[in-house]
Amino acid sequence: MPIVADIHHQYRRALEALEAGVHCLRLNPGNIKNPDHIKTVAREAKDRGVPIRIGVNGGSLHPDLYRKYGDRVTPEAMVESALQEIAYFDEVDFDLIKISVKASSVPLMIEAYRQLAEVTDHPLHLGVTEAGPPPIGTLKATAGMATLLAEGIGDTIRYSLTADPVEEAKAGRQLLEVMGLRERRNVDLIACPSCGRAEVDVFTIAQQAMEAFGEREIPLQVAVMGCVVNGPGEARDADLGIAAGNKRGHLFVKGQNVMVVPEDEMVETLVEWAEYIQEHGADAALERASSTRDAARRAAEEDRDRNLDERGDDANDAEAVIAGIRRGSG
Repeated sequence: MPIVADIHHQYRRALEALEAGVHCLRLNPGNIKNPDHIKTVAREAKDRGVPIRIGVNGGSLHPDLYRKYGDRVTPEAMVESALQEIAYFDEVDFDLIKISVKASSVPLMIEAYRQLAEVTDHPLHLGVTEAGPPPIGTLKATAGMATLLAEGIGDTIRYSLTADPVEEAKAGRQLLEVMGLRERRNVDLIACPSCGRAEVDVFTIAQQAMEAFGEREIPLQVAVMGCVVNGPGEARDADLGIAAGNKRGHLFVKGQNVMVVPEDEMVETLVEWAEYIQEHGADAALERASSTRDAARRAAEEDRDRNLDERGDDANDAEAVIAGIRRGSG
């Protein structure tokens, strides 16, 4: 596994790390300030072919930059810090560089990276520093990095969470998967938020499904839907799904009903069919259900009609809810 040495304050520690055989260095321009020291490290890294990340941090900018920009951290100050470090590296013809301009403020971090991307072609390493513990730390980091990735900015990422580093790695992998930047390795479970039509505890079923799939390497999109009225249609693009209705689950593959199972077998059935599709493909799964598909479709229609008859067109009683909100805010 590649080892990255994160160096602060003492440039000699960077030289020792290179001597020890690290694969990459991170230097903080805010606390290794002597140009001669910076260039000494760059020369040694160049000789060894070791890349360096210029790791600008909003919390540890060079004091001169704080003063220049009104004693506060600005995107301009962070970008200037990175460009000054690049200039030192240029003097010794060192260009194995990637750059980060991290801050704990998401808007500040986003703007700093946008400005940096305008002035350099070096790879950019994205992150929100000191994001904190999950879930808020995960939300902050995701908001910042996903915004930039969607704009085509960023080459590597890091979640800086107050949590087990394994959780950081999982979050990073999941972000890249949902952004379509990395091939999915595990199940992508989608589920409705529940509503007045739901005929099952969607929250519990979805959580049970997540736990059942665990880390199984089944790169399919699987849906858990609370009712058969809207579920199959809304999740028609899923590889596989199940929708609740009248104490039973309606299983569908690529939007087509294939079988009906008891409510307490919904999760077990999802896992079984996901494994089958992973091994044999969706077409084979549909063929497997050739003898049950017509009956499954009729059962889904029956439960759909019954739900509509019992709960009407407005299962959430939206008009009454809105009236209550208006009374409360009046």
